[in-house]
Amino acid sequence: MRHLSTVLVACSLVAATLGAQSPPAATGTAPAGWQVPRTPDGKPDLQGVWGNNSVTPMTRPTQWKGKAALTDAELEELKRITAEFVDQGGDAIFGNFVQQTLDARDQGQFKQVSYDPTTGNYNQFWMADREWDTRTSLITDPPDGQFPPMTPAGEARREAARLAREKPSRGPADGPEDRPLSERCVSYGAPRTGANYNSYVQIIQSPDTTVLMQEMIHDARVVPMTGRPHLPKTIRQLHGDPRGRWDGDTLVVETTNYTNGFQGSTRDVTLTERYTRVSPDFVNWEITVDDPATWTKPYTFMVRLKKTDGQIYEYACHEGNYAMEGILAGARAEDAKAGGAKRPRR
Repeated sequence: MRHLSTVLVACSLVAATLGAQSPPAATGTAPAGWQVPRTPDGKPDLQGVWGNNSVTPMTRPTQWKGKAALTDAELEELKRITAEFVDQGGDAIFGNFVQQTLDARDQGQFKQVSYDPTTGNYNQFWMADREWDTRTSLITDPPDGQFPPMTPAGEARREAARLAREKPSRGPADGPEDRPLSERCVSYGAPRTGANYNSYVQIIQSPDTTVLMQEMIHDARVVPMTGRPHLPKTIRQLHGDPRGRWDGDTLVVETTNYTNGFQGSTRDVTLTERYTRVSPDFVNWEITVDDPATWTKPYTFMVRLKKTDGQIYEYACHEGNYAMEGILAGARAEDAKAGGAKRPRR
């Protein structure tokens, strides 16, 4: 679905080529004499709109095993390879873009195809411009830049999900409620950490509340800063139950009580976010995921959020969601083709 908000964001933020000339690598280093701005109550001022458009992959590419950071020359080489292989008129690139680019260098070709090759996707032009820096992975712990091993139960859930994706049918579609939450314009989950596509968050502060509003489906997380305890475990919420506090100049947000979990976890995951303003233009957003039922140890990754003067536009998902009628109609056509047999519901 092409939303008006996508067009507005792309135009206002100037969606340029990935391989175009870009500013020096983002270091997050503050200029000499700079001090963290303060709100009237003396807390670090994190307010504003911040973009997550980093090119850095979540996990370290295989070609960079054992390398935590690139040299400036290696970074320029990566930009050159990108300019050579990426076609702005081709399908939009999601996933580990850097790994795909390095594989293309080694194999001599870049397969820029949509994750939905049947119906196609956005083309690359509509993706926001990327921010470059020398890091080789967002994951900082474990030090190898990879996810920790999964538990047997976690592996079993991941395998079940893989098999479900590989079924010839798209899955049950007896009614809209059978489709994924994102497809139904309900939520992409929170916090949403995906880069490059409507990947902006607005931070609003008051002495007793912080609001983290993400652009995708305009989900706003209202974070109490008063020290009150989490809700009982029997009360679950789609975006979890966040609680905030200050650790020096760092905003810490701890979230529990999820309904569905976070990025493959169980719903009993504990998510700890740390927001630290390190320069006029950057906030370091560090996220620790702790779910002993899924991974053998917690892992931490860090996203560099870059300040933007633009505003967050309405993500008018429902108003543009004409696809649901086609999805359900297609499912009914498949039922008829199969002799009228109705798929079992999940």
